[in-house]
Amino acid sequence: MKKKAIVLVIVLLIAAIGCSLFYRYQTRMRYNESYVNGNTAGNLYNAGLFCENSGTVFFANPDDHYRLYSMDLDGKNLKKLCEDTVMYINADSHYVYYVRNNDRNSASYGFFSFDNNSLCRISRNGGAIAVLDPDPCIYATLIGNYVYYLHYDKEHATTLYKVGIDGKDRQMVYTPYIFTCSALGQYFYSNGTETDGALYQYDTTNDQMTKIYDCNCYKPIVTSDNNVYYLDVNQNNALVHTNIVSDNPITLTTDSIDLYNVYGSYIYYQRYSEDNPALCMIKNDGTGYRELASGNYSNINVTSYYIYFTDFKTRQVFYTSTENPGELKPFHPGVIDD
Repeated sequence: MKKKAIVLVIVLLIAAIGCSLFYRYQTRMRYNESYVNGNTAGNLYNAGLFCENSGTVFFANPDDHYRLYSMDLDGKNLKKLCEDTVMYINADSHYVYYVRNNDRNSASYGFFSFDNNSLCRISRNGGAIAVLDPDPCIYATLIGNYVYYLHYDKEHATTLYKVGIDGKDRQMVYTPYIFTCSALGQYFYSNGTETDGALYQYDTTNDQMTKIYDCNCYKPIVTSDNNVYYLDVNQNNALVHTNIVSDNPITLTTDSIDLYNVYGSYIYYQRYSEDNPALCMIKNDGTGYRELASGNYSNINVTSYYIYFTDFKTRQVFYTSTENPGELKPFHPGVIDD
């Protein structure tokens, strides 16, 4: 009898150790092995309300106060991840990163609200939320094992910060206000410093910023092979394409543009006009102009299946096919109750 009791204790002890090790394995911090980028530049310039990663779309659900949800590329398998109202969504193979904006009930995001827009991390399947920075944050971009973002505090106002995805090593790295959206590997690209509007490259390996192209740009998007798209301030925010190496800037459209998104071989943009504003698209060589809808739209977010737009006046979110854009349909994914 005594021997059986000893065996039982040993079995229970082994089981407890196994459960403990399994829990630690499941909850351990997972790091990236490369300079993975968390979302596309065009999406992040447009509030980052949608983020496609490894066959899943993470998004701010307009049917549920823009709380964080996930779904398949075609909109199926809807899942609610948390109660936070979110923007600037990024994802890697283990986590989703976002700025929470809990005191708002629409996607009409301003610069900094003094509400509750801290920087957070959550598992791709939901669960416990880790706060990476409790202060007001915006324009968050995942680059490898760091998130770069704009941080606000009363002492320094708006500055560039970085924080490890584990919440460690949070620090100010640059004092002027610059966008972090256009990331490519270890770099991100931004227009201007305090003295000019040229194109700059920020190297996250050493937190150094270098001018790489002379222009007067706004919200540049740098893609592979040194291709750059930007709004030309000298041309009333006309859209320009150039290659940093060949240096041959071409104006793709003379429309004055409020916002835009580059995806594959197409560019989607909101044309500014007091009399005739419209949501438009062109190919990335400037041909194939199409007007998708008249009126004012914001938050142009693109995935491989759909393009999403928000009607500026009604706040209704619409979508259309990425492969064959046409009629805009209301986006109503539904609500999952707790």
